Amino acid sequence: MIAKLILPWFGGSAAVWVTCMLFFQIALLLGYGYAHFIVRSVPLRHQTTLHIALLVVSLATLPILPNPRWKPAGGDDPMLGIMGLLTVTVGLPYMLLSATSPLLQSWYARSRDGALPYRFFALSNLGSMLALLSYPVLVEPYLSNKTQVWAWSAAFIAFAVCCVVVALSSRKGHAAIVEAQDEAEAPGWGDRILWMLLAAAASGMLLALTNHMTQNVAAIPFLWILPLSLYLLSFILCFESHRWYSRLVFVPIFLVSSGSLSWFITAMDTPEKLIIALIFLSLTLFSICMVCHGELSRLKPDASHLTGFYLTISVGGAIGGLFVAYFAPRVFKAMYELPVLICVCPLLILWVFLRERLRGVELMENRKLHPAIWWGVWGLTCAASLVMAGYLVRGQINNVKGSRLLARNFYGALKVSDIYDEGIPVRQLAHGTINHGEQILDSLRSRWPTTYYGPNSGVGLSIKYFQDKGLIRYGVIGLGTGTLATYARKGDYCRIYDINPLVMDIARTQFSFVPESPAKVDTVLGDARLSLERDAPQNFDVLAVDAFSSDSIPIHLLTREAFLVYWKQLKPDGVLAVHVSNRYLNLEPVVHLAAESMGKHTAFISSEEDTSSDVFTSDWVLVTSRPGFLENEPIRSERSEPSSRPRIRMWTDDYSNLWQIVNK
Repeated sequence: MIAKLILPWFGGSAAVWVTCMLFFQIALLLGYGYAHFIVRSVPLRHQTTLHIALLVVSLATLPILPNPRWKPAGGDDPMLGIMGLLTVTVGLPYMLLSATSPLLQSWYARSRDGALPYRFFALSNLGSMLALLSYPVLVEPYLSNKTQVWAWSAAFIAFAVCCVVVALSSRKGHAAIVEAQDEAEAPGWGDRILWMLLAAAASGMLLALTNHMTQNVAAIPFLWILPLSLYLLSFILCFESHRWYSRLVFVPIFLVSSGSLSWFITAMDTPEKLIIALIFLSLTLFSICMVCHGELSRLKPDASHLTGFYLTISVGGAIGGLFVAYFAPRVFKAMYELPVLICVCPLLILWVFLRERLRGVELMENRKLHPAIWWGVWGLTCAASLVMAGYLVRGQINNVKGSRLLARNFYGALKVSDIYDEGIPVRQLAHGTINHGEQILDSLRSRWPTTYYGPNSGVGLSIKYFQDKGLIRYGVIGLGTGTLATYARKGDYCRIYDINPLVMDIARTQFSFVPESPAKVDTVLGDARLSLERDAPQNFDVLAVDAFSSDSIPIHLLTREAFLVYWKQLKPDGVLAVHVSNRYLNLEPVVHLAAESMGKHTAFISSEEDTSSDVFTSDWVLVTSRPGFLENEPIRSERSEPSSRPRIRMWTDDYSNLWQIVNK
């Protein structure tokens, strides 16, 4: 919910979700650290007093509405800004929520003569998974953003009241756990490091495989929900009871799936194999999480050391998140974090087995292994781990081999390559599976508008219509390779908005659309909507909105309020051209409803592929109130009805729902 509220300020990028997940992992660590500190260092009566006081203070942060002063100016890495915003907005309430699980389990053990409360950890993760799965289908479709915020704030108040009651009642419990602290042997540093690494491996694989799914398998919205649900499910099963995790079942699955993942990632790279790829990747992630969390559950200590255990695994979760979300994008130019983790995970599990073997503990339930067999398995698995990681690294190297440029920042990894597309030599800009533009490497055709922007596309027809009447001013949201600058003639004016500084550099240094344009072409760095709100009126004849081809749908560019901003920059009789080509979402009805609410007319333009000119099939919606524009040739002849228009509610800054427009 909080991520959705701040997405519009940071360009709607998928990296915002990853940063939010990293923040909540760190906040979880702080919550567990707080719980561990007060349980270990503060007398029981003072524990409850302190916790009640912090709960009362946290109520002052409600409702959890982000302050607009955190809106970025554009151009800088927004990660620190997002972390600061989240800290101020929801940091204290979330820290206290995260501390609740270990703190209440400790109080429970205290009041139940040291009873083991680990099943409550499974229960809390079950609540997390139910909330995750229910939000997009039961909450988001029916409640506006503000209503969600107020409802959550009211629920937090109810939670605080319940927590106060439990805290006061726990004072009457026995001090059994305090006495047990002296009796139970404290876990050694080897145990603590192993807890941390197991948690880090699972957390890192969650983010790394999610990144791979969304960037290299399919740009499907909500795909991050599937791996996160499996991650939580593994916690639930492993900590609910030992009967769910069997080494005889999950360790072989883990070794086979992780071992074949290297080959699979390089072989299953076609859209036709999408479902198979998602099933296999999900199975691999689940088996890795089950083994990591299953071994964690087997290693959990006596209840007297419960908070230290939770603190350590939260440190591991934060380390895994930092490795994938912060370290990898700044150090690796390609997605090398996945092969690193594929190599580390089997070796980590073998370390667990080695410790047990050296201590004389039987590895498999009621199965004795001859030492020679065990050491043989150890050696083969070590070798296989290195081989499969090397294979995947080789696949990544082959994938980027011949690239003119590899670059990576907060917004993702970009690759510029010279390739042959349908026999035509082109220079291509790609982000994962998403093609962001191509230029023909032929001096006679280098200025041709390619890909989604051909002469018969909706935006091409709109620009040509006004150029036939004289000089033109037009704007573009989404730079890509700068292909739409090819339409600008001497005397025309083109203004292009983009949030990614890397794209700005690449469009000017690797492609000639913008640098060699005979017209004046300005580029504006920052979120397009925020930039348009700050700009003086531009009086555009045409404004092209081209930011919806991938999974990172910038919803804030499709709301009614966004359309009001567009029409402040357009001439009253101008044309808004919205690019709605998307394999997974039907965006046309969203545009139609926003236009209809403003008294505008729309036309759906679907242009055909032309391989000889490197032009793709594209869908555009043209919005205007200009008399005769939609009936003018060739727009009238290219105009068509969309295949379907589902009944949806109009999107505003306070309401949006992607589920309703998913292509069935």
